[in-house]
Amino acid sequence: MMRKVPVIGPTFEEMLNPEKIDPKIRKRAIEMKKKDPLHPINLFNITWKDENNEIYYFEVPKEITGVDANIIVLYAKEFPSGSHKVGATYSVLAEKTVYGEVDPLKHTLIWPSTGNYGIGGAWVSSRMNYRSIVLLPELMSKERFEIIRKYGAEVIATPGCESNVKEIYDKSKELYNKDPEHVRILNQFEEFGNYRFHYYVTGNTMIELVKNKKIGNSRISAVVLGVGSAGTIASGDRVKQEFSEAKVVAVEPLQCPTISLNGYGGHDIQGIGDKHVTWIHNVMNNDAVVLVDDMESKKMLQVLSDPVGIEFLKEFAPKDMVDFISDKFGISGVANLIGAIKVAKYYNFTSDDNIFIVATDSIERYYSVMKDLEEKFGKLDRAEAKARTERILLYKEPSWIFEGDKYSRERWHNLKYYTWVEQQGKTVGELNAQKNQSYWIKQQEKVYEVNEKILEYRKKHYDELMKIYFED
Repeated sequence: MMRKVPVIGPTFEEMLNPEKIDPKIRKRAIEMKKKDPLHPINLFNITWKDENNEIYYFEVPKEITGVDANIIVLYAKEFPSGSHKVGATYSVLAEKTVYGEVDPLKHTLIWPSTGNYGIGGAWVSSRMNYRSIVLLPELMSKERFEIIRKYGAEVIATPGCESNVKEIYDKSKELYNKDPEHVRILNQFEEFGNYRFHYYVTGNTMIELVKNKKIGNSRISAVVLGVGSAGTIASGDRVKQEFSEAKVVAVEPLQCPTISLNGYGGHDIQGIGDKHVTWIHNVMNNDAVVLVDDMESKKMLQVLSDPVGIEFLKEFAPKDMVDFISDKFGISGVANLIGAIKVAKYYNFTSDDNIFIVATDSIERYYSVMKDLEEKFGKLDRAEAKARTERILLYKEPSWIFEGDKYSRERWHNLKYYTWVEQQGKTVGELNAQKNQSYWIKQQEKVYEVNEKILEYRKKHYDELMKIYFED
């Protein structure tokens, strides 16, 4: 039965600091995380922290990376839906809900995606009581389609692979044009709720971690993150405000070097490399781009998660850590790891230096991809695990790194024109405004306004929301 009031969850501040959530609600959310992961109260579990307010992170053993720098991983496996993309989708939909831009009694939501954003959108919209349709390229992993349907959303497959985003845009427009009164497109590539979640929640989580845990010099030397929607890399904008020396480095697939080489192509690092520069990507604040091979990312994920590879890594790395990380990475997370190793070598980082990466999802999304690898290359054995680890991680050359000087950043920025002005209806004036960091600061400052709007909404609908939070 459709409820009259859309369900709303935490503010940005509460996602960053879940200890600030009403204790009764927080206790209920923690209980329901395992008991009923589809209950709406799990909106309050959208955070980088566990029930003890400890951050979900680990340091990759240096025996595996081959570099002195500390490579720190925020892992998203524990988020509702198994990916931090649920934070972006919640933030986008929460903003539109409290500003009255969408209504579950009137609108169907369209989530254009290459995977985790669509999964997050399916999970969030169903919890918040909206009907939704996820658009997903047909060549994405089978697990993605299955999860979306399980969460209660419809899914439509569009032609192509990860980099075929235009086809997703075209399908979005087709659905909207059929019923413009009742269809609303929540496009992760342009929605600033996505940017704000990572700027405020992910970025401040990174800062808190290095300061409280006293890792390295308690500062951050680089964030190295794959760009799909370019939401996650917004964390770098916050990090650079705290640590001015920090490098913000975008990871792209070697097979689709859009930002770095104005290039194109298909690839299989699912979740990044979408063959265009997104509207919410603050490229004028990026310091470099590093290219990573998609097959190396998949092959190394197999080593990190396959029993044979795990046993090999235990020969020289701490056994408990090898076990711990074996289910924490997906393909893009491994791509980020490879990129971080290349960046550490390129900048001659030492044991004082901290590099942050994110594991957006986990191996649970890629068992079918691992099966395809095995069918193509045969079962993994120790010799192959050793060869891959040495070639892909330990002896990786710091190649395919493009630093951002004044003119490089302008080239990266100018690439937005072809998607956003010529195809998506933005104006040249809007595009030019993004060259100035004051544009991005205004987007960042809106966090506080949204926080207040969410609190006002929860207060206004307190009785009905509490009933929903605590219903069985």
